[in-house]
Amino acid sequence: MVIWGGVSTVRENTGGRYDPVTDTWLPTSTSGAPAARDTHQAVWSGAVMVVWGGFSGAGLDTGGRYDPVADTWAPTSTTGVATARYGHTAVWTGSVMIPWGGRSGNGGAYLNTGGRYDPSANTWLPTSTGAAPRGRQQHTAVWTGSVMIVWGGWNGVYEATGGRYDPVADAWTATGTTDAPTGRRYHTAIWTGTRMIVWGGDAGGAGVNNGGRYSPLMDTWSPTTTTGAAQARTGHTAVWTGSIMIVWGGQAGSSGPGVSGGGRYDPASDTWLATSLAGEPSSRRWHTAVWAGSVMVVWGGLDLLQGSEDTTGGRYNPVTNTWAPVSTTGALFARARHSAVWTGSEMIVWSGGFNVPYDNRGGRYDPAANTWSVTTTAGAPVPRRQHTAIWTGSEMIVWGGDAGSSPVDTGGRYDPGTDSSQSTSLADAPTARTLHTAVLADDQMLVWGGWSWAYENTGGATSW
Repeated sequence: MVIWGGVSTVRENTGGRYDPVTDTWLPTSTSGAPAARDTHQAVWSGAVMVVWGGFSGAGLDTGGRYDPVADTWAPTSTTGVATARYGHTAVWTGSVMIPWGGRSGNGGAYLNTGGRYDPSANTWLPTSTGAAPRGRQQHTAVWTGSVMIVWGGWNGVYEATGGRYDPVADAWTATGTTDAPTGRRYHTAIWTGTRMIVWGGDAGGAGVNNGGRYSPLMDTWSPTTTTGAAQARTGHTAVWTGSIMIVWGGQAGSSGPGVSGGGRYDPASDTWLATSLAGEPSSRRWHTAVWAGSVMVVWGGLDLLQGSEDTTGGRYNPVTNTWAPVSTTGALFARARHSAVWTGSEMIVWSGGFNVPYDNRGGRYDPAANTWSVTTTAGAPVPRRQHTAIWTGSEMIVWGGDAGSSPVDTGGRYDPGTDSSQSTSLADAPTARTLHTAVLADDQMLVWGGWSWAYENTGGATSW
């Protein structure tokens, strides 16, 4: 797991690599590391972590390539580099990183420029501005396998435009506007393999329940029908089953009431089917949802009717459109802002809290048997919320979070096979933080950024 960057009391250019097998931390070298920053972008190339851009009082056009095996940094070239920026998007194509858009400085211009960075050759090529979309931030970008599609966002107005960028030809083609969704930001965009589906978001200060299906091959938009569509909402969850998108839970707006029901959207037939109301869990946000191969498992969260944590959940089968309750026998106490991972056969929930005291108990839920079993507290980390958790294939690793009065730099490894926990080492651990991110990249967990009463630009990595 590689952690780097962020803000502690100052912006950082330090980090750490955590190895859960040996339970040891090693610092990331600062020799040749990029300058401290936040709101940058980072991609994993398969061999190195590439960090670029961001903010440190002004937009930055520098970065670095970090090799976690050799613990070495190499700077990203500044020859031909893209304009300094922050708040941009970046995609990895398999050979180059493409940053695009964002703002040029502290409240600076919205950019419609970008770059193609090859970490192997350490070279930059600009992205063409011919036919490029207008500059923006809070847009989305997806990689289709051959082109990057950017759409929507904010540049003083809600954008309803976008573009397809071919990095081989260095050419932009505008996404069509016929039947495109209305301009918006904070929307979602997924790639199905053939189409990008945009749905929901903030369109003029209010949530929407419409969207569009974009085919880059045909350059055509097809609106997502609003007939039977899920109610506009925020704070909900959405899972992709491989053929349909399931939306559930949340609230009607940023301060609106909770919503009941959800929707199943089939992009092939452009049809919505409501999720059954019979037996569904109470309306909530900050819950967790996992796709278990045949059912969506929802659990916990903040009950929007009671204003308190919920200890209930549900298993939703989209084929039969039925809910079955998640057993409460042996289940955890009510909680929100907890973590949940899917092992392939069980959902493991751990810690969390909101109004109730934090607790370091956890639970393992088997949706096939509809049974809970409690995770051991022996050797478990101190209770916390807003931490991160990943599944390695054999262990759940939790790290960081808010332990009630301050962020922590502790964590733990839980083995459900033996129902045993052991703490992560404190030696050379990164700065304590909460609200950070953690992803599994091949055989490493990469943790970065977050909040420790200041914004972090440090991180670390571990392999097992």
